[in-house]
Amino acid sequence: MKQKQTMGLVVAAVIFVVAGVISVLTNALSSKMTAKEENATKSLNGIMDQLYGSDDLALADMPTSGDFIAVVPIKGTIQESSGMSGFQGSVNDYNHDLLMNYVDKLIKADNNKGIILRLDTPGGAVYQADELYLKLMEYKEKTGRPIWAYMESTCCSGGVYIASSADEQYANRNTTTGSIGVIISSYDLSGLYEKLGIKEANIVSAKNKDMGSAGKPMTAEQKAIYQSVVDEAYEQFVGIVADGRNMATEDVKKLADGRIYTASQALDNGLIDGIKTEEEFNDYVEEQSGISKFYEPKSSMGYLSQIFGSVNNVKPKSESEILVDLIDRIGSGVPMYYARPYGE
Repeated sequence: MKQKQTMGLVVAAVIFVVAGVISVLTNALSSKMTAKEENATKSLNGIMDQLYGSDDLALADMPTSGDFIAVVPIKGTIQESSGMSGFQGSVNDYNHDLLMNYVDKLIKADNNKGIILRLDTPGGAVYQADELYLKLMEYKEKTGRPIWAYMESTCCSGGVYIASSADEQYANRNTTTGSIGVIISSYDLSGLYEKLGIKEANIVSAKNKDMGSAGKPMTAEQKAIYQSVVDEAYEQFVGIVADGRNMATEDVKKLADGRIYTASQALDNGLIDGIKTEEEFNDYVEEQSGISKFYEPKSSMGYLSQIFGSVNNVKPKSESEILVDLIDRIGSGVPMYYARPYGE
């Protein structure tokens, strides 16, 4: 009986050891396979980023050592990000999601010592302009680092709004700025519809649900509703500029009737701190910060996006694309910190 018990214990021990070895080998093989799968996924993701673009691609070369000043480019119409956006070489250079991500990374980067806002924009959507402004103010609050703004060819409306986050604002002598105000665009095409025999039919839950529709004249009540939205956004805009320029609200309102200003006019009215060439401005920031290394992200667009973007830029527009452009210019009934570019 004792011999059988001993043999049973030996067999059990052997089974236990074998099971343990199998488990270890299985885990090791599984780990290797998982690692290979992860590496393959990373490689595939890297290839896809190169082809189609991504935020990680655009910010991949951000310095991890050595102090630097970050250049944040704000170019084109300030609006929601689209699939064809990027920092450079795209249909519309403004990429809101990428800019927000960029500033978040700068907040965490201890070797970043400040931000330069390079602005060449007619402005854009209230929502995105305010969101980026608040993100830049968060950067200053959390890091205590300075922000400088440099206005290039155009820095109007929403561009002025975002520039108000800067500690100092400068412009080129040929800059067009100002246009402090709010606009909601809508066309009344009802007369044209009538001539063409087109009737717009909307099923609505209440009388103002379809206000702003191009096929119907706007009522006095609807105009008043839109005006109340514009007035509220305007007060917010004026307050932001007043805080940024250390001016009284009433003094800003005297300047904020929607008109544009030359750089010299903006300087005389206290809207900027000085007029400099780009080279003079860069030298000034280097002198103030003691840092000569400036970093600007590369394009977030991949090879295919750049190719297709170039094709879209040169190919003739179809009738439907022309209509879409017209709708974009007409507006969708949302408030905008926007100065219409000349010729629109």
